Amino acid sequence: MALSVQFPPWDMVSSSAALRSLAWQRTDRNTKSRRLAGQNRTMALITDTVGCAEQLARFFPKLSGVRIPIRVTPQRGGTSAARLQEAAVVEYGSEEYVIFCSTLPLEFSDRVRISRDGGGRPAEATVIALQYHEGRKAVAVRFVDGPCEWMRQS
Repeated sequence: MALSVQFPPWDMVSSSAALRSLAWQRTDRNTKSRRLAGQNRTMALITDTVGCAEQLARFFPKLSGVRIPIRVTPQRGGTSAARLQEAAVVEYGSEEYVIFCSTLPLEFSDRVRISRDGGGRPAEATVIALQYHEGRKAVAVRFVDGPCEWMRQS
């Protein structure tokens, strides 16, 4: 991700050619690195922005950070044969709970079917918490039939 950084002309920093052209590169979820033009030095800048799933995970301190691709299908009565479904990624999880970001119209206590991409038996789950942040929505669900087998394997 490259960003253009511009300084106002009255700013003393703008006179330095090296600082006028900064290249930003994303190195991981919470860190950005900055490389000065013409130099090979890299500085790490810690960002204090916390994503939607991270904010919801604060309420579930026993959940581990994971990256598991899943398919989520709402289980609502009266839906047509062409059901809504979405590919998502479990960002935090355990055998009993998972947190993922979603664009589906889910609400508290809705039931969903979650299947792991690449195998595993689909699991039924109930929405137990939602977190909205900057236009995104994180969803926490609890598996209905006890521990989820494919979460044990992760």
